[in-house]
Amino acid sequence: MSLFRQIWLAVIVSALIAFVGSFAASMLAGRLYLTEQLAIKNSDNATSLALAMSQLDKDPVTVELQVAALFDSGQYRLARVIDPDGKVMIEKTSPPPAGEVPDWFKRLFPIDSKPGTAQISTGWQQFGTVELVSHSHFAHLALWHGARDLLLWFVFAALVVGWLATRFLQKNIKRPLDAVVAQAQAISEKRFIRIAEPKPPELNSVASAMNIMVDRLKAMFEQEAGRLEALRREATLDALTGLANRAFFLNQLDAALHNDDAQPAGSLLLLRVADLAGINRRLGREMADELLRRLGHALLEHSARHPAAAAARLNGADFALLLPDLADPAPVAEQLLATFGQLVASGLIDGEPVGHIASGPYQHGQPAATLLARLDSALAAAETEGALAWRRVDSAAPTPATSNADWRQLLDGAIESQRLRLVDFPVANNQGQLLHLECPLRLQAVEGGEWLIAGSFMPMAARLAMTADLDLAAVRLALDRLASGAAAVAVNLSGESIADAQFRQRLLARLASQKELASRLWLEVSEPGVFNHFEPFRAFCNLLRPLSCRLGIEHFGRQFSEIGRLHDIGLDYLKVDASFIRAIDSQPGNQAFLKGLCNIAHNIGLTIIAEGVQSTAELAALPDLGFDGATGPAVALPGQPK
Repeated sequence: MSLFRQIWLAVIVSALIAFVGSFAASMLAGRLYLTEQLAIKNSDNATSLALAMSQLDKDPVTVELQVAALFDSGQYRLARVIDPDGKVMIEKTSPPPAGEVPDWFKRLFPIDSKPGTAQISTGWQQFGTVELVSHSHFAHLALWHGARDLLLWFVFAALVVGWLATRFLQKNIKRPLDAVVAQAQAISEKRFIRIAEPKPPELNSVASAMNIMVDRLKAMFEQEAGRLEALRREATLDALTGLANRAFFLNQLDAALHNDDAQPAGSLLLLRVADLAGINRRLGREMADELLRRLGHALLEHSARHPAAAAARLNGADFALLLPDLADPAPVAEQLLATFGQLVASGLIDGEPVGHIASGPYQHGQPAATLLARLDSALAAAETEGALAWRRVDSAAPTPATSNADWRQLLDGAIESQRLRLVDFPVANNQGQLLHLECPLRLQAVEGGEWLIAGSFMPMAARLAMTADLDLAAVRLALDRLASGAAAVAVNLSGESIADAQFRQRLLARLASQKELASRLWLEVSEPGVFNHFEPFRAFCNLLRPLSCRLGIEHFGRQFSEIGRLHDIGLDYLKVDASFIRAIDSQPGNQAFLKGLCNIAHNIGLTIIAEGVQSTAELAALPDLGFDGATGPAVALPGQPK
């Protein structure tokens, strides 16, 4: 039995005991009072009758008329006159009148009517004795009415007090107690939430202690996250410019070229500061470093304007800018040429030559080495053209549609004709057992045509506000897969869909209609989608948690410093971005960062999965770092060759 019900039971029992006690005391006091009043009445009326008879003639007719006059009032059970020798001269009796008082009440509260007696005299001699006994029915009737009124007032008072007590207990005990219980439950699930401290001292002390614990844990997480963020920056960033270092950028480039949900095409720019050694010699190390910092800042500004863009310092004088969503890099290249001109004007570059740029498109699946070789050749050609030159290579392949109207027609047609499907990629634990099937969405542009990867159409769907329909279609396909016997299926949802309250309600209704499948469904949102729409994502998690769906973040790591915000969300897993996993077996810096990431994630109850594992060496290194599972080319379905 809950504490709230126990308190209510105690209140009810206490009220009943108080009522029974007060009722019994009131009835007993009332019975005693009425008994005394009957005795007094009998005595007074007997005295009055005896006095009246003493003053009149004592003939039998007169005496009987006086006794009858009093007896006929109907209030007496017995009236008689006895002579001095004890002989009954006159006696009148009547049965008790019928009434509304129950017999059980009379038996429970009996009232004895004590007789009243008085002497009848004639002169100085005794004529006889008069005796009167009233009916107790009238006293019982008064007592019964009093009991009934008392009970009605008690019921009314109980209803009023019950209503007030309910509101009081709800506000001051049940709600604070529920909050404390919910906080304890959340902490047991490794969701470290704070609550408002309730007023009752007992609950206040408990809530205060738990809040202090949550604050300390949050501070520990933030401190550890800060330390790991420093490790991440040291392992992946160039210390001078803040750009990605060469090794990490090559991982990012490889992920952009091969990840299923990456853009199908984009642009890559290479930049080179000409004669950096000469600038360093002529102007000094500090001026050369300032030159590199300004150029790095300009590249960071450009990368911040484009989703999934990456800027890097490849070596002393060489820089790179990856723009996955930009087919024509000409505007960016021209702005970077202008940046070189500003650096000359500011005096950070003196003399000739100045700087050179090469740009070129890439396509999904293209080898990174081939792409870099083409651009390196173009950069070498630019160096032969003068102090400030830009050389570009071939254009990208055509896309399925060009205008927004064409894309909308393509997407609408695919959704209406259900030219959508999921493909399977296994996600396995360290023992090789299947955790779930990661199932990205594929779309067929035209009947019988090529199946496009998500990176080909989801960016345009986001621009056209059509991600919700595509994500709901993916969930429908996943539920169909589960209904047909799949053990567990994971689908990706876009951040734009999560931010749509109507989408969240539609998704909830869909999952609630097939609640028996929801516990085997894994729903994940990319890291940018989560942190760009954090409060809607929190609402999304709170909404779906009762359905037992597994909730996670994919492509995690680049915004690792935000991990402290996840302590009260109640996530189930993280998938670490493939750019951190590439060649992890040979990168001690990344290993230290990932080991710390796994430790802090495990402390808040998260399963950690590595994305894009390409080699057996990478796969073998993951368990020692703390990873719970992996996905990628090196991970195959159970029973299938890798």
